[in-house]
Amino acid sequence: MSNAKNNDLLLGNIDNHTKYPIDFNELEQEAREALEPGPFGYIRSSAGGEETYNKNISSFSKYSIVPRFLTDVSSLNTEVTILGHTYPHPLFIAPVGVNKIAHDDGEIAVAKAAAKYNFPYIQSTVSSYSIEEIAAATPGSSKWFQLYWSSNKEIAFSMARRVEAAGYEAIVLTVDTVMLGWREEDIRNQFSPLKRGYGQGNYATDPVFMAALTEQSQEAIVDSILENIYHPTLNWNDITELRNHTSLPILIKGILHPDDAKLAIEKGIDGIIVSNHGGRQLDGVIASIDALSGIVEAVNGSIPVLFDSGVRRGSDAVKALALGATAVCIGRPFVWGLAAGGQKGVERVLENFLQETKVSISLAGVRNMEEIGNMLVIKG
Repeated sequence: MSNAKNNDLLLGNIDNHTKYPIDFNELEQEAREALEPGPFGYIRSSAGGEETYNKNISSFSKYSIVPRFLTDVSSLNTEVTILGHTYPHPLFIAPVGVNKIAHDDGEIAVAKAAAKYNFPYIQSTVSSYSIEEIAAATPGSSKWFQLYWSSNKEIAFSMARRVEAAGYEAIVLTVDTVMLGWREEDIRNQFSPLKRGYGQGNYATDPVFMAALTEQSQEAIVDSILENIYHPTLNWNDITELRNHTSLPILIKGILHPDDAKLAIEKGIDGIIVSNHGGRQLDGVIASIDALSGIVEAVNGSIPVLFDSGVRRGSDAVKALALGATAVCIGRPFVWGLAAGGQKGVERVLENFLQETKVSISLAGVRNMEEIGNMLVIKG
């Protein structure tokens, strides 16, 4: 898209007389007004004293873009090729589960909005809607699947087969959820979306999962999900075994240590998502943006490195891309958009995010994704 077109879109927003939330804080406030305390607290909060949650956001301000000028930025090419697929821009929908606690249309609304603005959609294992329902609602759009390992590993293998059959392009194995993080807000509100059945879309439709139940009841489904989803024995050998059950590329999400990134390459992993789970698992860990450069250096271009956690606006995404991320995943902002306005709310968030990202790239004097890797970013 030309930057003249981007300017037209921006001016169109300024001339739009419809009032709607724009920045993250406004979106969060709209969601607070729309949701009950339990669902709102579950989405908003993170682990422990939320040190990591706060660092994820504040650490972006330590990085400053040093722009170049007198470069012809009348056109911008944000295309990026990842694992054999070319995407029109480097922005993805992060895997966020139990979307139905925010809006009845849940993941269906998010996937449709993602398809409209060409955001590859990473579906969570604990979605309120199934793999097949999402695929049917968004034919032809780019989709990845975030896999939670199961204590019964045959369930994990079954889900891998299902996403491949449904036309998904990659599997993202989350490795930082071997047990539930210490979530004080959920304890305070006595709220667990999994216990209330919001995350069963993929489980209740999985033949291996259902066949393993001792009884076919809602209570049995929920109990079995809780038994399967946390997996403290997960290790590299399991990932090697997963490879035998799918031909799709496998990325691992949750890597923060450079030595783990090097191990991932040794084990034949196809990509990494640098993430601390939005601060929702272990409190007190390094901010994702501070971990990014070390992972990029360790990988040294051999596999794609995506980024997740703490991204609140387009300029954050640009900083992550300049620090070496291949693409950037958007999480909580779209969930607040969903809570505030359903699919239309998500669309507004994604449209604004995409426009701000493109404007920020161009104002930095960059014309394509190759040049963004040479952008000067200083820390201090």
